[in-house]
Amino acid sequence: MKFLYLTFICLMTTFVSVQDKPTKLIYFGDPMCSWCYGFAPEITKIQEAYPDLELEIVLGGLRPNGTETMAELNDFLKHHWEDVGKASGQKFSYEILEDETFVYNTEPASRAVIVARTINPDIELAFFKAIQTAFYADNKNTTELATFLEIAETFDLDKEEFERLYNSPEIINETKADVQLANRMSIRGFPSLVLQDADGYTLISKGYMKAEYINELLKENL
Repeated sequence: MKFLYLTFICLMTTFVSVQDKPTKLIYFGDPMCSWCYGFAPEITKIQEAYPDLELEIVLGGLRPNGTETMAELNDFLKHHWEDVGKASGQKFSYEILEDETFVYNTEPASRAVIVARTINPDIELAFFKAIQTAFYADNKNTTELATFLEIAETFDLDKEEFERLYNSPEIINETKADVQLANRMSIRGFPSLVLQDADGYTLISKGYMKAEYINELLKENL
């Protein structure tokens, strides 16, 4: 069964005709979204089941330019993290929830992913996951460039080029463009998967779901 987002129709005047585009799966998420972290093993299974299906990541903007600290959000976040851990089996460390200096702003992490995909598109999802692990499992500050440079080094990325791009107006604007695209497509929950093919856009999943179920939906729609 297809769950068509009718609002996507308005995008036809903005983008090249869908018929001219290859079939692909669009993943709307945020590296600092807890349910996206829980979804990390599932998106891997989906890729393994459909290795020829192009995956595009759109950084949807969970809390871009947020101003609250981890300590201020402690109770709210801990509840969600515990739920995600139970559902997904992903590892969480909770010490960072006491940090009164770490502002929960997801824009820097999203921007770092865009830098990585600019340098090497093939590592985009892996870099996305590396930021998730740094934040949730290792409690690194994912609003600081130093954290992203450490991750960049593990991917053999040139750190000077990474820093230059990270601070460039072009990458900052591209990060905003990803968030705006998610808004235009009425994506309100992360993670969300949308299939683009010759028929248009199909909402495959909204929120955390197991890969087995998503793979069946993809099978019905491909």
